[in-house]
Amino acid sequence: MSKNKTKSNEIVKGADYRLSLMQLQVELVKLQKAVIKNDYKILVILEGRDSSGKDGTIKRIIKHLSPRETRVVALSKPSDREKNSWYFQRYVAKLPTAQEMVLFNRSWYNRAGVERIMGFCTKSEYEDFLETAPIFEQMLERSGIKIFKYYLDISKSEQKKRLKKRRTNPLTQWKSSPIDDVAIAHWKEYSVARDEMFARTHNLFVPWFIVRSDNKHAARLNLIKHLLSQIQYAGKDDRLLVLDSKVVFPYDKTCHKKKMIAP
Repeated sequence: MSKNKTKSNEIVKGADYRLSLMQLQVELVKLQKAVIKNDYKILVILEGRDSSGKDGTIKRIIKHLSPRETRVVALSKPSDREKNSWYFQRYVAKLPTAQEMVLFNRSWYNRAGVERIMGFCTKSEYEDFLETAPIFEQMLERSGIKIFKYYLDISKSEQKKRLKKRRTNPLTQWKSSPIDDVAIAHWKEYSVARDEMFARTHNLFVPWFIVRSDNKHAARLNLIKHLLSQIQYAGKDDRLLVLDSKVVFPYDKTCHKKKMIAP
């Protein structure tokens, strides 16, 4: 009897998630109409540790949007030519133009994380990035690009579980890489890099928002709600956009003290 009850509760929970997601995807379509009508340029940056849920979140955001006005950017490692160019140059070519929404699955913030940890950049290049990234983003904002930066935060135990599942699932094995093992081995170094990135690139012009992503469903729904709440569009249903402030919240220096992000 108890087994049946548990199964039933799980089905209801899943149904609630699917309904909420569908309602938010309708809101995203409304948003896209406003983007096209008003010549908006929207840039959504998703950062976070490996397996924090960036791919799944982006997939749900774009599912019902027009591919002509929606692009996902997930750049591979830079070519030799790109390595010898201005660091931001290859990203500039991917920025949104009028009537477009672009989602970066990782971005120039690679330099603040994996490049620093793995030694793919020099200390001087790293310091130069932290100094110039806020200036670069302010320039983009002043040019009319609306930037939204989300960091999907995940606990160490949940990351281990997801990386293990990724390696054994034939549908997700393509995501596995040698970097996965490094991610766990260098957990503390990634935490230090993350915290320094927040401290030096969070500002009033382009703030960081943290998304607690151990619960994938809650993370996806609340990130979408937050994004929708930040932009004006016709027919907005504010009743659907009530956020869980324990899931999505702006970065501030007390996050650690309040135990709101993974150590």
